[in-house]
Amino acid sequence: MRITVVGSINLDLVASAPQLPAPGETVTGAALARHPGGKGANQALAAEKLGAEVCMIGRVGDDAMAGEALALMEDLGVDLAGVEVDVAAPTGVALIAVDPTGENQIVVAAGANHMVTPEQLPQRIEGALIVQLELPIETVEAAVGRATGFVCANLAPAAPVSELLLRRADLIVVNETEAAFYGDGLHRGGGRVVVTKGARGAAMYQRGVEMAWATPPVVEAVDATGAGDAFVAAITVALLEGMDPAQALRFACAAGAVAATRAGAQPSAPERDEVERLLGF
Repeated sequence: MRITVVGSINLDLVASAPQLPAPGETVTGAALARHPGGKGANQALAAEKLGAEVCMIGRVGDDAMAGEALALMEDLGVDLAGVEVDVAAPTGVALIAVDPTGENQIVVAAGANHMVTPEQLPQRIEGALIVQLELPIETVEAAVGRATGFVCANLAPAAPVSELLLRRADLIVVNETEAAFYGDGLHRGGGRVVVTKGARGAAMYQRGVEMAWATPPVVEAVDATGAGDAFVAAITVALLEGMDPAQALRFACAAGAVAATRAGAQPSAPERDEVERLLGF
């Protein structure tokens, strides 16, 4: 199973704090950690750990942060031939505050991610494709247009996209806030739509009709950063493997739950056997 991920690559600077700040408030007593991140890279790493052969297409800066941002994907064997180095823009950075319950606030400085253009993409993208919206929209649209196989579009963060993308995607994944942003347009394309609802679970729809629902196993959450990306990777892998909608949702919910038990977006990505053990396989 080959999956190409066209998406963002960041270095996450994570401050674990006693509480999240209100607007204008300063919170002290935090501990700082650095982890590879970016929605695209997170999903690429998670898909590789769940059993896929993954190719990453993205962009980093010509700086010291690039090596940190790529380290875990490189160590795991993700194909990084599609990652280019930009001499003018820095590697993307996400500033993340996390409270003791695992809730977070995130601010992203996109840097080189916003320099990924359609010209960087191959003319044909073979196999499956996963995209998100942390790259320029025209690049995301071009990737979807060049895909020859299964397309998963994680429409996050929410932004206007073309009707063509909505209709071409075989699977759209959004959270409740993003689902409200897109409204009924999500369901006009005929593909499957998954709406995630945090600890309450996730539902899969087709043409607006609910096909399946699953809730995640109960875990002790440490950091929700990356849990959604683990979910996206897992639901894609599960459907490509031929799981039915209910099985695929249970598998993806369990992957997200495992990710929430550990700190860091990429360090928390679950191994396949961890997900299966949590499901009792």
